[in-house]
Amino acid sequence: MIETVAYARAGLLGNPSDGYFGKTIAFTLKNFRARVLLYPSARLEIKPSAVDMPIWENLADFREATLWRGYYGGIRIIRALLMRFSDYCAAEGIALHDRNFTIEYESNIPLRLGLGGSSAIIVAALRALMQFYGTAIPKPVQANLALETETKELRVNAGLQDRVALVYEGVVYMDFAREAMEKRGHGEYVSLDPALLPNLYVAYRTDLSEGTEVFHDNIRGRFADGDPQVVAAMRQWAQMAEAGRQALLAGDTAKLNALIDANFDLRSRLYRIGEGNLAMIRAARAAGATAKFAGSGGAITGTYRDAAHFEELRRAFAARGIAVVRPKV
Repeated sequence: MIETVAYARAGLLGNPSDGYFGKTIAFTLKNFRARVLLYPSARLEIKPSAVDMPIWENLADFREATLWRGYYGGIRIIRALLMRFSDYCAAEGIALHDRNFTIEYESNIPLRLGLGGSSAIIVAALRALMQFYGTAIPKPVQANLALETETKELRVNAGLQDRVALVYEGVVYMDFAREAMEKRGHGEYVSLDPALLPNLYVAYRTDLSEGTEVFHDNIRGRFADGDPQVVAAMRQWAQMAEAGRQALLAGDTAKLNALIDANFDLRSRLYRIGEGNLAMIRAARAAGATAKFAGSGGAITGTYRDAAHFEELRRAFAARGIAVVRPKV
């Protein structure tokens, strides 16, 4: 029996420049995780999780499950990974034995809320496959395979940040410079000491379910066309991530706080942001915390001062139906 996990992730600075040759800082949080079990069997089988089963107690149960999990389960994700993994091994001349297996998964990561839920299922399953087949795939390549599972197999627009953070875990600074990406196929990834982080929170709501593709379609086309506003914004986000790394290393929390707020403020000038997402940002800032998207909407992250301030923040969120956790990085 092989058991693997991958944790949720949140973007601290620089996103969404990861798909545009930018720089980011992200961290994983053990509060939420995807878990995969893989074991030998007579035939190859992907077992459905509860989210894949089209059976609910009633309409209220159906609505709650759909708002929390979205419209898709994980079977299609694992099928896409198996295609990507086997294609990679064939291209690299990696011989795979012919023993069959059953793979099953479960996840408590809210899907489609910008916490890397789909990517976590992929990374956990990839770890299980590597163990089963005895293959050692370099970490940068693992992140690429996870991304290609979604972009090439499932046709979802996405960037590398989620997958790199999930593969490396902890706190990761990522530089996706065009020259490195085109020459090596991956960026420069540097793990940072989690002890450098200030007090962080991650807040999310389950009544928002706008996927990454909703937020990225128009921007990607404008970037490809050389739109000066979009190109300049990606450059600014990259600079924020670099400045944030220096602020972390220097223990300059005031600088980091300013960068977190600036990251979202720039995003709000470029993207059309829904009222529900704006309400989370406003609630956090009204309570004196910094705030930005953790990903593509539905969840936010930022800093707070101390335990008393966190309780104030928690009450402000609870009044609006928003959950908040202190991430275990």
